[in-house]
Amino acid sequence: MGTLKSPSPATREFLSTTRPLLIDGAWRSGSAGDAPAINPADGSTIGRFSLASAADIDAAVAAARRAFESPAWRELAPSDRARILWRIAELIERDAQCLAELEALDGGKLYRAALQGDVAIAAEAFRYHAGWCTKLSGEELNIGPRSSGFHCYMRREPMGVAALIVPWNGPIAMSCWKLAPALAAGCTAILKPPEQASLSVLRFGALLAEAGLPAGVVNILAGPGSSVGAALADHAGIDKISFTGSTTTGRSIVRAAAGNLKKVTVELGGKSPAIVCADADLDAAARGVADGIFGNAGQVCVASSRLYAERSVYDALLERIVRIARALRVGPGLDPASEMGPLISSEHRAQVASMVNRAVADGAQLAAGGKPLDGPGFFYPPTVLGGLRADMPIVREEVFGPVLCVLPFDDIDSVIAAANDSIFGLAASVWTCDIRKAHRIESGLRAGLIWVNAHGVPNVAVPFGGYRQSGWGREQGREAIESYMELKSVMVSLA
Repeated sequence: MGTLKSPSPATREFLSTTRPLLIDGAWRSGSAGDAPAINPADGSTIGRFSLASAADIDAAVAAARRAFESPAWRELAPSDRARILWRIAELIERDAQCLAELEALDGGKLYRAALQGDVAIAAEAFRYHAGWCTKLSGEELNIGPRSSGFHCYMRREPMGVAALIVPWNGPIAMSCWKLAPALAAGCTAILKPPEQASLSVLRFGALLAEAGLPAGVVNILAGPGSSVGAALADHAGIDKISFTGSTTTGRSIVRAAAGNLKKVTVELGGKSPAIVCADADLDAAARGVADGIFGNAGQVCVASSRLYAERSVYDALLERIVRIARALRVGPGLDPASEMGPLISSEHRAQVASMVNRAVADGAQLAAGGKPLDGPGFFYPPTVLGGLRADMPIVREEVFGPVLCVLPFDDIDSVIAAANDSIFGLAASVWTCDIRKAHRIESGLRAGLIWVNAHGVPNVAVPFGGYRQSGWGREQGREAIESYMELKSVMVSLA
């Protein structure tokens, strides 16, 4: 282990007091008590944060409803709303060091990855969506002669109060992926950070008033998903739910939202295939697939967790990836030498280990890793499995850890069928130097986002979401803003 980077004075000051909830523009202690923030790199308590009660939830929803109806927000000119979103982006960049340090301390991310990746993407989300504020227009419909018929047009209006439920594997980035389009659309919001990693989102909340956002437009409620998240999904005062997390929890969200038929966007699990053809650049493919599965310790919904290698290059590709896996330095996020951080909790590490152990007992062959690392923290090594059958749970279920399943294939039709043999359909990648082959494989894959000769590269302008049980709806791009808007049709009689 190298010398740990010391948190900045701003981060140390932030961690020195219990972090409250943001309700109606004021920071308040939660009436459900507080909870510790745990550093997954060593299991230590680094701070505390307030927990929201049912009364806090009601107060936040009421504040968001008042703000939605208030002229201060509802009648704000689109150009003024854009200025606020752009200012939020500037403030995120100003405080990027503190936000990235909190992501590393509270969520186990590598500091440089959080700084150059998550925090940068968070700022870009607001800058990108600020541009849409002045470009959300309606459309005229020609349904017949005006002299004896109707003048018809459509307009888009904000949906209302949105509850945004964020996962622990990317709290600041995913908060901003959801919040920026919701605000661009003119909605107000309740933002629920993950109980496993709430601190960066609470720190981000301090920037909203400074940017000029009216009180109550954004409220932040920390607490368990089983209580706070479930209550928001069930709350009659919520018009829209945006949830990112497991498919199991997503089903619960959908059931709860049925009470008042909330609009729902859910981005759920994945078991994303990476297909490497014999004509691919094997060095580039090995590095890209390794980055896709070992980045953030595999705790990524689009992780390249299933690798299909054409049989003639299977051994050569496996050798390259095993070499990368064994060389990765695993350690705390604030250690500049670290190349992969910890899993989020001891419970999650135990679950990952159990799935790998079961696979080995069923006949899978360990090529790298496969055993929790000794010492403090919740570390699990980069793990590569071969000798697999398509029906094994490790091949079919989301592990959400640094575990790569490697399987051979013989022809394009069979690999397309194997890749699609899943309840998921979130993402995939194709690695080949033949563009015709790339298009042929891509056209057969049932997934919402497909990369060619890359994997896991985000962009806020590109719609993101999945097929089948990987979710409903899309985030990012124009589709994200439209998911927070209602479409109104108007027919004016001219008779």
